[in-house]
Amino acid sequence: MTSRSPNVSAQPPRRPSLPERAISRRLSALSTTTAVTTGAQAGTTQHDLTEEIEEIKRYEDFTTIDWVQDAAQEQLRRRARRKQNAGVYELRGSLGWRRRLEDTYDAGQAWIVVTLVGAAIGLNAGFLNIVTEWLSDIKLGYCTTAFYLNENFCCWGDEKGCPEWHRWSSFWLLNYLLYLLFSTVFALASASLVKSFAPYAAGSGISEIKCIIAGFVMKGFLGFWTLLIKSICLPLAIASGLSVGKEGPSVHYAVCTGNVISRFFGKYKRNKAKTREILSACAAAGVAVAFGSPIGGVLFSLEEMSSYFPLKTMWRSYFCALVATAVLAAMNPFWTGQLVMFEVRYDRSWHFFEIIFFIFIGIFGGLYGAFVMKWNLRAQTFRKKYLTKYAILEATLLAAGTAVLCFPNMFLRIDMTESMEILFLECEAGRDYDGLCEAKNRWRMALSLAFATIMRTILVIISYGCKVPAGIFVPSMAVGASFGRMVGILVQALHEAFPHAKFFAACQPDVACITPGTYAFLGAAAALSGIMHITVSVVVIMFELTGALTYILPTMIVVGVTKAVSERFGRGGIADRMIWFNGFPFLDNKEEHTFGVPVSQVMTGEVTSLPSSGLTLRAVEQLMAQNKYQGFPVVEDGSSKILIGYIGRTELRYAIDRSKKEGFVSSNARCFFTQPPASAAQTPSVRAPPVTFDAIEDASGQQSVDFSRFIDPVPLAVHPRLPLETVMELFKKMGPRVILVEYRGRLAGLVTVKDCLKYQFKVEAQETSTHDPALEMRQEKLWSLMNHAADWLADKVLSISGGRIKLSGGRASISLESRAEDPRDQFTPILASPGRDILDGTEDVDQGVELQSR
Repeated sequence: MTSRSPNVSAQPPRRPSLPERAISRRLSALSTTTAVTTGAQAGTTQHDLTEEIEEIKRYEDFTTIDWVQDAAQEQLRRRARRKQNAGVYELRGSLGWRRRLEDTYDAGQAWIVVTLVGAAIGLNAGFLNIVTEWLSDIKLGYCTTAFYLNENFCCWGDEKGCPEWHRWSSFWLLNYLLYLLFSTVFALASASLVKSFAPYAAGSGISEIKCIIAGFVMKGFLGFWTLLIKSICLPLAIASGLSVGKEGPSVHYAVCTGNVISRFFGKYKRNKAKTREILSACAAAGVAVAFGSPIGGVLFSLEEMSSYFPLKTMWRSYFCALVATAVLAAMNPFWTGQLVMFEVRYDRSWHFFEIIFFIFIGIFGGLYGAFVMKWNLRAQTFRKKYLTKYAILEATLLAAGTAVLCFPNMFLRIDMTESMEILFLECEAGRDYDGLCEAKNRWRMALSLAFATIMRTILVIISYGCKVPAGIFVPSMAVGASFGRMVGILVQALHEAFPHAKFFAACQPDVACITPGTYAFLGAAAALSGIMHITVSVVVIMFELTGALTYILPTMIVVGVTKAVSERFGRGGIADRMIWFNGFPFLDNKEEHTFGVPVSQVMTGEVTSLPSSGLTLRAVEQLMAQNKYQGFPVVEDGSSKILIGYIGRTELRYAIDRSKKEGFVSSNARCFFTQPPASAAQTPSVRAPPVTFDAIEDASGQQSVDFSRFIDPVPLAVHPRLPLETVMELFKKMGPRVILVEYRGRLAGLVTVKDCLKYQFKVEAQETSTHDPALEMRQEKLWSLMNHAADWLADKVLSISGGRIKLSGGRASISLESRAEDPRDQFTPILASPGRDILDGTEDVDQGVELQSR
């Protein structure tokens, strides 16, 4: 691998690049002998340079940042600051103290940011917990003493209810209808706000954040409006009864908080790569407040979210999670000292014969994750193909259908976090929930839990991905908890039926041998691990939830079995599958590939390059208008293809605009990407007098423009025979936007992340065909059936109401389509076309988003 060919060194001496000019200007800006005068000059130069760099380093939407250039820019900034401050600390007076304070502030910006972000995340989490609990309980009744209190606060200290809490009615059917009405209204309000004000607030956000932390740019996804709408609509979506959770979206609003606050600090506003370090810390804080697990949050960010996680980022993540958790604990949203509702403590131990049942629960977790991911992706395909225009109607009907199905079941009717709190508890000290711990109700409870498990699984499949803030952590944990509690009840019944069997010899007499609550706890861990494909962070989160050291080994056994089963059905959790489904350019550093081909088989050979001299300004502008490439290699000339450097589209656009702003430049002026020769005319040369206005314009102005300081003279370049696996490792570990391919100093092509992904998916498509015409036919039939049902319902409502009520469809209709669109709906998976071979000549036909303009 080489970054610059030896052949290029024979070129004429080039003009100093922009960073070198910047350093020289900074070095000459400050002098210890003339502190006042030169200090003012240094301030002006520093301000101008900062503004220039900010303008140059703008990243377009749906592109990737260049970690290499951003890291080099940060190093140059630090080096220039040290040079600028040389001798300042020997100065006396206001200038010396002022500069020392500036240096201290610059060094401590990271800690100021993570402190402010952690406090804001904790406050937001406490507010959302309080609002969510009240909205969830208001569907069932109200508090007569204070309407703003939920059932827990209204009946404080009385676990079996109190007279102050009233159901809406004494009639079961009326309560059913009110429950349905509240659920529908909450979902309608949530989906409408998301669709109208912040489409990016829909969904979990974890898959997108993984790509953003890895360097992908999605403008608006972490903006203030997304934060505000996500915080407002998340309690509404949870209270609507949809099988979605708030733990995944909590990562999204936490990262939004970090992005919004970090914009007020110059270090992070200028450098997108450093901003990613703060976003990693915010992701850890989001999980910490969601589960009350600061250490688990840090490990989750390390294991699942971040592709780049240095030691300083881990320490800042820990500190941010600590601050957020401390603020949440100070708010005490549940008045119990608990950070989450389903926090529990166990004082009983387990027995080795129970490992058999723990393994069974682990197998269920792996099968659950594989089943849900497979069918959810099919549901997402159907949703993107047919339901994109009906996002509000879809979410509203899903909430109504969920309410109809869930209200009769005691475990589905209540909020999922409250359900897990009940299922985790031990059966002692008078703790009971509608006879859950009574032996006479054992079989009825087992059947009810089995129904809840099956129904919740189906609802998770069809609900996750609808256009409301929706996570999958808690719904999966609720499924696992109901299944685990059912297994625990059955094992308890088995022990009571055969108390003297040798299998139960470890049980002590007159002491409860089986604790069904621990089975629910382990089932929740298994389902969470199965759907996300994470291990260590799940064990730590569950340990911090229970505080029971004795159950670390069972949790590790369950999670290990779940991981082994999950890997049999494919690598990557639901977040990784959604990245693939949406076509995001993301190389997972957990994957290992063996292709056995050089990079020359994957690279783009026909590259649009710029000669170092000879092009006119008009030709350069026409070239940029004709394509959307994100950068251009600079070569000596079109025939030799000797590589000189690389210039990004944003830098080139800025350079052209700046040259026009600084002075009148002719459209026929020659552009030099290396230092122009001394003989190049800087003023109009002598020629025949112009006879038209166009000729006057072309003849006037500067006749050459120097762009040499805007190019990258040492771009990352590799040999064509370098293995593709090594190039993918360069993308993963260094994070460049593009890697050039040169052979003996001559440009041979270039390769991007998406080129690597396209080749990877083409290889996988040859090995395993994913095109299923039968599935597409079934989806088409389902959509036709839904249309017929909608038309029939619309006609009936129109007939019964005498034409006063008109629904979408039918003979007389109004449109219920959603005009606003989620930009993610335009994304397409990076797939090989059916029936095509690898490298069939269509590699530049890009149906995705990133580097459709390279």
